[in-house]
Amino acid sequence: MNDGSHGIESIEQPGSTISELLAAGEVAGAAVELNRLSPAAQAKVIADLTPEDAAELVAQVVDISAVEILDQLPTSFAASILGEVVSDHRADLIAELPSKTAQSILEQMDDVEAEDTIALLSYASDTAGGLMVKEYLKFDVNQTVRSVVEDLQENSERYRKMDVQYSFVCESGRLVGVLPLRDLLLSPRQSTLEDVMIKKPLSVVDSTSIQDLESVFENHSFVGVPVVNESGDLLGVVNRLAVESARSQRDRSDYLKSQGIVGGEEVRSLPLWDRSRRRLSWLSVNILLNIVAASVIAVYQDTLQSVIALAVFLPIISDMSGCSGNQAVAVSMRELSLKLIKPTEFLRVWLKEISVGLVNGVALGLLIAAAAMLWKGDALLGFVVGTALCVNTMIAVSFGGMVPLVLKRLGVDPAIASGPLLTTLTDMCGFFLVLGLASMLMV
Repeated sequence: MNDGSHGIESIEQPGSTISELLAAGEVAGAAVELNRLSPAAQAKVIADLTPEDAAELVAQVVDISAVEILDQLPTSFAASILGEVVSDHRADLIAELPSKTAQSILEQMDDVEAEDTIALLSYASDTAGGLMVKEYLKFDVNQTVRSVVEDLQENSERYRKMDVQYSFVCESGRLVGVLPLRDLLLSPRQSTLEDVMIKKPLSVVDSTSIQDLESVFENHSFVGVPVVNESGDLLGVVNRLAVESARSQRDRSDYLKSQGIVGGEEVRSLPLWDRSRRRLSWLSVNILLNIVAASVIAVYQDTLQSVIALAVFLPIISDMSGCSGNQAVAVSMRELSLKLIKPTEFLRVWLKEISVGLVNGVALGLLIAAAAMLWKGDALLGFVVGTALCVNTMIAVSFGGMVPLVLKRLGVDPAIASGPLLTTLTDMCGFFLVLGLASMLMV
């Protein structure tokens, strides 16, 4: 009995705290408290809230947690929550849910919201169509200013959740103008929208890539840009914040993948086994690659025993070369994402990287050679470690620059595989160069 009461209290108490924070308008604080709970406890807390409060909270937590929560809720309640979420985020969450759950939720959503969601799901996530929202104000070109102002007043509660700085003017569904709210309110009531709208507005087609969208917002100070199809029909609005958020999410996902978080996202409220599995899938491969690299040392163990000072420089050479290679990987991945290079441009990338590798390799080689000679007073030791670092730096940047291109062509995510492959190569080459040169010149 005591155990049961304690179990209930441990779940109800956080729920009470979260409700109090939401009532005080501290949604971010409520999201922090929610994130500290297990998925089951999170779902229970959400289930006790109103759909409006639940949607506000779900919008604040990372998508992976939001999906875990929605998957455990009754589909009717999950549908009511998603009905309160802005359309582009709603589509993102639906896309991450198990297909059976997603279908059940869509069936219980409002028909218009379900149709909008399905339409958004048909686009790639990194295009204007995948980033646009379906909540916007649209009026007919022949309407008067008076009728539009009256419509805004009558539907103020529904429009309150939308960005109403601009409304869009259409003729038979085709975008023909944009109407700033200020111009609308200050225009004569008897005027038609055609008389007061901004004609031939800037727009983007639904297939526009995120890179092109970034360029649009860099060159214009717009908060949002209308999205149209090839026929010019208005489909939605893509907001500046959505593009910036997508870019940040992409960069964050790439970083997590590069650190071995397979799946690109992890929070500590996820089940222990899921978190362990995500990490082990990368670590288990990495340990095998490290064993391969360490085998080079085993081959030259007699040399290492004869010149024990080499052991001090092995990790330095390996680490410095790895850093140089990772810089090359980062540049290649960035240029691939921006479409500045093609996966087939191996020669161009290699020539660019080998020139940098030569300059940096000589500089770093001289530094480590000087350190070795100052420490041991042995010019030959300095030559061995300096030459090894110089050559290994050139190898590392060459490999680091090209491996993302190779992986991209093979259909493998460069963010996941580049790091382990680069580490193995730089370790093996570094160990081989140091110990091989030492075997020839010093022993």
